[in-house]
Parts: sequence; structure tokens; C-alpha cells
Amino acid sequence: MENQSQSKELTIEKMLEKEHLLAAYQAVKANAGAPGIDGMTVERLGPHLREHWPRIATKLREGRYRPSAVRAVDIPKPHGGVRTLGIPTVLDRLIQQAILQLLTPAFDPEFSAHSHGFRPLRSAHDAVREAKSYVEEGCCWVADIDLKAFFDQVDHDILMREVARKVGDKRLLKLIGSFLRAGTARAGEPATARTKGTPQGGPLSPLLANIYLDRLDKEMEARGLAFVRYADDIAIYARSQRAAERILENVTKWLERNLKVEVNREKSGAGLTEESSLLGFRVHQDGRISVAPKAREKLKTRVRELWNARQSLTTVQLRDRWREYIDGWWGYFRLAQWNELRSIGKWTRRHMRKCFWQRWHSQKGRWNALWRLGLRGKSLQVAASGVGAWRMAASVQLQCTLTKGTLNAYGFVIPWELAPSK
Repeated sequence: MENQSQSKELTIEKMLEKEHLLAAYQAVKANAGAPGIDGMTVERLGPHLREHWPRIATKLREGRYRPSAVRAVDIPKPHGGVRTLGIPTVLDRLIQQAILQLLTPAFDPEFSAHSHGFRPLRSAHDAVREAKSYVEEGCCWVADIDLKAFFDQVDHDILMREVARKVGDKRLLKLIGSFLRAGTARAGEPATARTKGTPQGGPLSPLLANIYLDRLDKEMEARGLAFVRYADDIAIYARSQRAAERILENVTKWLERNLKVEVNREKSGAGLTEESSLLGFRVHQDGRISVAPKAREKLKTRVRELWNARQSLTTVQLRDRWREYIDGWWGYFRLAQWNELRSIGKWTRRHMRKCFWQRWHSQKGRWNALWRLGLRGKSLQVAASGVGAWRMAASVQLQCTLTKGTLNAYGFVIPWELAPSK
């Protein structure tokens, strides 16, 4: 009876209710984003709707609406290769967002408690905390499962069967299917049809991915496995290497047989949790959480870029770009114990000092800058030094003038050093 009641609510008419559409419009505006293949920006969506919405709504009610192809954009991955995003038009994003808002209350409550990705009131931090609880219980081995190009492998028939368990409106099912099959277009090339997969880049794709992988979650629960899943990141915890390897083999076979998705065996494996990573974090056997090595290296690469003295930026612009990046970075990685990042903090401040030394340019410029910072006497002779900038950044004179306190006062902070010790 509950499914029948939900089915009556999951209709095109419900999706087209004014308050529902207004919320979808506000969400699309807030998310902004690049135009699709028609070039329409978010700013132009409002005027377009005022002129054309009655005709669009009629097509939706009658089951005649056809989405545009998505615009393919290749995003470089941190460690090589590219990830292809499919950017829908802003109109299609509005309709997808309206479908998302309609389906989420029906599907999300039945999702596994161990699924944390792209769900209301859940985050990557919840997944890491759950992993930490398994490790503290003695599950120090983990089977990491990497799904090869998961979003490109989603089987439409399997997915639509899962969606149809709750959605009875054939027009709505047809509309969701049309978004799945919408072609992909690259600049100067005709659109190519899609027979499987759901493009990353639209509001609806994350929910459809969770619907698709919920069968895996239910299977792992039935087997009594300790696991966390964040979208297509899957980590299953065990008390021994042998158990982790057996789990990896069995779940891999189940995925490829039942969901028709290929597991990347080169990137999947079984090992100790403190030699693995989950969403950029590493959980150690004693329960400590640290930043995983790859995430550290990515941070260091970005530090080098942001503190490159050859940028034509004012000091204020330099500060604002730094704060935008590092505050966001620490907002995500704040679960980590900051004292393990102490060396990166010192290394980062050395890059800051190097950058300022180079920006002062000449002997006169360096003398004036050091004078303003309080350096006096013979110490000012360092302004004439021919030593390289990286070595100068470690000098007593720069450490005594561009101190941690001075850099912090100007807004060049290392946020984890300001955090309470864990």
C-alpha cells in the first residue's frame, strides 16, 4: 500500500507544481554552472521560461519533451587521464532538478545507512567516521573496490527497473529514460547516442547512481559485511587479510554478474587500512585519521601554484586566492589530526617567504620591505644577497620578519595550526 501511495505522488503533475518548480529554479540558479550545447546561461533561463514555459509544460504533460544532448567536457584527473562530464542545458538541468526533488523523498529513506554519497544530511566525513569505527573494532583490513568508469557503465534496463518499483507514471519513466539516452556532443562534432551510462554533470545522475548501487548495498548487508560506500567508492572492512581478499573476490563477481559493471582490478585490492585511503583520508590501526599521501601531494602542488611569484596579483588578491583554497581544503580535511600536517605548515610558510622575497624584486625593494617589517642594522645587508630565493626563505632574517604571527596578521594563515589539538 505504501508503494502505491508513493506512486500516486510521483507524477508529472506533481513535478510541475508551482512551488516545486520554483525550488528547482532556485537550486539551478544557486549552483550556476556552465552553459550546455545551446549556449544558454543561468542568467538567461528566467526570461526564457517566462516566454516558453507553457509550451514546455504541455510537452512534459503529454510525454513529448525531448532533452537536448549534453555537452562533453573533459576534466583532468589528479593522477592522469580525464573524466568526462556531460553538461546538460540549463533548461534540462531545471527539469532534472525537479525530478530529483520529487524522487529523493521516495527513494532516499530506503537507502542503506552505510551509503553516504550525495544524500541529504550525509557527507564524506560520515563515511570516514564509520570506517574509523570499524577499525577501532578490530577490522584493520580493507577491500577497496574501484568501479571502472562506473557512470559510463550503468545498464539502463537494470536502472529503469529499479526506478519503476516506485514510479508508476509512464510519462515520468519515459522522461527519465530520455535523459539517460540523451546524446553527447563535443565541439564541432555531431552528438553520439548513448545506450548505457548516466552522464556526470546533471543534478539527477547522483541519485540514479545511488538507486543503481542500492542493490549492492542490500547484498552486502545481507552478507553481514562491514562497509561504507560513497557514490562509487566502496570500502569493505575485515579482521584478516584472508577475509578481505575473499570479500574482494566475491563482491567483484557479484557486481559484474548482477549489475554488469566492470571492477578495475588494477586499482582494487585488499590491504591494511593504514596503507589504503578513503575519500582522501587514511584511517590508522589506532583510530587516528590522517590525510592520505596522494591528497598531501595534491595540496603541495597547489601550494606551489598559488605561491608562484610570477603571478600578476596584488597582495590582497594573493591573500584572497590563498584563503579561498586553503579554507575550503581544511574544511574538508579537518577530520585529520593537524599535528601530522605540522611539516607541511612549515614548508608552506617557506613558500610564502620565497614568494615575497621574489616579489620585492631588487636590492632596494628588499631593503625597504625588510625595513618596514622591523629589520635593522647589519641584518639589512641581506637585501643584497645573491643566494637563491628558496634558501633565502629559510634564512634567519626572513623568519624573523615574515614570522608566523606576521603572516597570520595579514591573512596568510595555515588553518590547521589555528585549530584545537586533537
